[in-house]
Amino acid sequence: MSIDERTHDRTFVRTFFTSPTAVEGETDSATMLRSAAQLRGMQAPDVWVPDNEDATAPSMRDEGVENVVSVVAEHGAGFPGEIHPRVVWHRDHPGTRYRGFEHMRRITDPERGAVEHIDGFVIPEVGGIDDWKKADEFLTIVEHEHGLEPGGIAMSVIVESAAAELAMGRLREAMGNPSNNLERLFLLVDGEVDYTKDMRAITPTGELPSWPELRHNTARAASAAGLIAVDGPYDDIRDVDGYRTRMTDNQAKGMLGIWALTPGQVVEANRGPLPPAEGSWLLSTGDDETTLETVDGTQVYTGDRVSLAEQADGYRLTVAGNSQTLDEAALREELLDLVAYVPSLGDIVDSMEEFEAAKAAGKGAIAMTRSATLCIDGVEIDISADRMWDEATYQALQTPITLFQDVYEHRPDQHDDLAELYGERVLERATNVG
Repeated sequence: MSIDERTHDRTFVRTFFTSPTAVEGETDSATMLRSAAQLRGMQAPDVWVPDNEDATAPSMRDEGVENVVSVVAEHGAGFPGEIHPRVVWHRDHPGTRYRGFEHMRRITDPERGAVEHIDGFVIPEVGGIDDWKKADEFLTIVEHEHGLEPGGIAMSVIVESAAAELAMGRLREAMGNPSNNLERLFLLVDGEVDYTKDMRAITPTGELPSWPELRHNTARAASAAGLIAVDGPYDDIRDVDGYRTRMTDNQAKGMLGIWALTPGQVVEANRGPLPPAEGSWLLSTGDDETTLETVDGTQVYTGDRVSLAEQADGYRLTVAGNSQTLDEAALREELLDLVAYVPSLGDIVDSMEEFEAAKAAGKGAIAMTRSATLCIDGVEIDISADRMWDEATYQALQTPITLFQDVYEHRPDQHDDLAELYGERVLERATNVG
């Protein structure tokens, strides 16, 4: 089996949601765990992380372990996503690593009823590749002691140091070595806060750097090693637009998962990677893009950054203060450079089915045409563009469908939400195409 072939049930993880395992001062310290365990539909994450590290006070962590066992034993069978508790760990502190080992041992004790619902563990603060192997070895010991399937407990790591970032480059040579069980690796999760501390980075405002290089390196390592990349937490939980922008940027890197701090962020992150229900046209306005409004089948621009006027000698097009006079053919070409189409799930299915039919008829490539009527300042112009589809295009554009199908297979609790979003007919076609 190829090292970059994914071996876990989930091919995609959109949402990584953490909950404190014990809350000090509450009558029931497990109250937040119980609440998270009962999330369903779009509010429930693909991966739920009962967090016995940063989200839980050090004095409450032993109690937190007991809470994880109790809540997961009671509610784990009904939880629709995977359950991966985070335990304490640190590359420089043997005592912390041993405590994490003891917590994993207690959580996975078969006599306590939780382990059958535990899919894996999240290991924070890892260092070089040897440190990853230590965590793997502890899990191997836990499996042996409890009579569990060797390698059956998944392991995800949080990349929070330069050492861990460099270690990702060694995964391909380390995984598959008979001296370890690193094939159990599942998620590579960025932890930008501690990474910033480790790098001793400073910004004028004290805000975190965006670390696009770290996110690229994590996505690349995940692709090369058959794992799944997940971005770190987005702390401004009220900034929904910023969260969406971050996800869009990540998705262009192949990082389709993101940390969620609230059920509201879970909903956004669950929906974010899925194709839209309706297609839309975007118009570049110089330094930004705006979504055109569909009015009676016409794509209408109502902003003030782009203007268009008919003249005796053609048309005058102004974009962000820069004007040019164009004839009709040149205007169409210019507008084609300014617009882009965001396909809906139905559009993607249409294109894939058309290419599949052409391929079955013996054609290796076909042209797909997309047309629209644009209206700017009351002036209407018809545009049309062809895109060649061949097998490489088909495979590249299959990712949104593969993601959708993975969600549909593993999250039956979201079927009603998806049917409401897309409609039953599109849903049926999308689950069968490809």
